[in-house]
Amino acid sequence: MASRTDASPATAPLADDLTRRFTATRQLSLDLVVRLSDADASVQSMPDASPAKWHLAHTSWFFETFVLRDHCPGYSLFDDRFAYLFNSYYEAEGPRHARPRRGLLTRPSLDAVRDWRGHVDAAIVKALPTLSPAARALVELGIHHEQQHQELLLTDIKHLFAQNPLGPAVWDAPDSAIANEVAQFSADSSPSSAAAGPLRWIAGTEGIVAVGHEGEGFAFDCELPRFSALLAPHALANRPVTNGEWRDFIADGGYRTPSLWLSDGWAWVQAEGINAPAYWEGDRQFTLAGWQAIDPAAPVTHISFFEADAFASWAGARLPTEFEWEAAAAGYDPRAGQQLDVAGPVHPAAADGAASDGAALAGMFGGVWEWTGSAYRPYPGFRAAPGAVGEYNGKFMSGQFVLRGGSCATPRSHVRASYRNFFYPHQRWQFTGLRLAKDL
Repeated sequence: MASRTDASPATAPLADDLTRRFTATRQLSLDLVVRLSDADASVQSMPDASPAKWHLAHTSWFFETFVLRDHCPGYSLFDDRFAYLFNSYYEAEGPRHARPRRGLLTRPSLDAVRDWRGHVDAAIVKALPTLSPAARALVELGIHHEQQHQELLLTDIKHLFAQNPLGPAVWDAPDSAIANEVAQFSADSSPSSAAAGPLRWIAGTEGIVAVGHEGEGFAFDCELPRFSALLAPHALANRPVTNGEWRDFIADGGYRTPSLWLSDGWAWVQAEGINAPAYWEGDRQFTLAGWQAIDPAAPVTHISFFEADAFASWAGARLPTEFEWEAAAAGYDPRAGQQLDVAGPVHPAAADGAASDGAALAGMFGGVWEWTGSAYRPYPGFRAAPGAVGEYNGKFMSGQFVLRGGSCATPRSHVRASYRNFFYPHQRWQFTGLRLAKDL
């Protein structure tokens, strides 16, 4: 995830509220790694992922660089070598350590990164009461930036631990669907996906609708400017697709039927030997609580755009456009649903309301990110901000697809109806799922 704020000095948050949210966000990042060893936090499992230690350091570099260095006269960098190590992709900030080689940074140690975080945190808290509105807007951006990295940190840890033949758990499983006796069932004896409630179609908004962020609250620049979109008659499924339904797709030869797949998707399936969502192995799946039974009623997750699109074709449906999704989500509470609140195991559970009469859309926020059929491109009138922070979004608007709604690993209060996440169509280490749509 990558984005930038459009907050202007006139709408910059008040210092007291900002201090509270800054300290809470920074503490949650530390809480998420409290059970990791220095080795756990240093290893990189693939080029798309980053070590947990790198996430902790990069978010600190962001605050030190864009707030303390640029807006606090007299501030001295904690270590001037860290900018090279922990810059991510900001060309305006100079050269950087190559992304695929982040896992080679055994030094600085995890404890040294924690010390740096403490230094940066103390300096930000001390400076906040006297920061200019423009600088406070950058602190606001940094908070949301760190929340994005909290989710990436969790999914990167999960990918790392899944490579270990021992299947270690980061946290003990809670008393939930992924920890009860369901761990013993087999494919033949498992409950059917009907436990999630029948899939029903709910007519969506049609005609001209306003999309994009509106109001004085925080938004990333890719959500702007607000504009009008035309929606044809359509319907959305009342809930996300479940694991049980995905099993049916597999059993019906979904991964062996080229007519269901986009050409690039079929080439990917063939080249990578894909035959199930990531982390599936028979009747179990790897979670942050270790190997657990697959709950057929829970939303399917860790699927690529290619897989989501193929499933929709198999189901005689399609993926929603991002504007169909946004228009539908506008009436729901973005702070609701299964989202990240505290450190601990996270895994999608059956969406609230999924077993209801189907009159409402369940799980619009939290649970799993929902793939849309929309390419990640700029809105009419989009303008990137000047300077380094302007590199946050615009340069990534090529070859990626939009996801909406947040996941079980998204910090609560981070998403809204207009929020646009984006990944390449083959990527699936995030908590990604789908909701079906169809034309009327």
